Amino acid sequence: MLGVAYLELDISLSPSTFRRLCDRAFANLNRILKYLLQLFLVQDLVDSLKLAVVMWMMTYVGAVFNGLTLLILAVLLSFSLPIVYDTYRTQIDHYVDLVQNQVSGAVGKMQEKLPGIKRRSE
Repeated sequence: MLGVAYLELDISLSPSTFRRLCDRAFANLNRILKYLLQLFLVQDLVDSLKLAVVMWMMTYVGAVFNGLTLLILAVLLSFSLPIVYDTYRTQIDHYVDLVQNQVSGAVGKMQEKLPGIKRRSE
């Protein structure tokens, strides 16, 4: 009889709550669209190159897997990765920090050597 309690719950939204949620959703949507416009119009060379590399890599992923296989893998990973992370949290955090340090060092060296890749201050 646990399902009966859920049927009696009041899940209605007040107009002010709905308006607040819509305003927040539209603000996020506008921010995402502005960022996508910057990516596709190459306003920031580094971010646009990252997008191009990711899209190029996705062509190879798409050649190997179809959409349903990717969906099944995403569902399996969404349930198994949190358990693996909880089990091996310290080791994973250690290696993630190492990779982040290596990547930031490599990006810093690239930005020093290539004048067109310097990040703009926002």
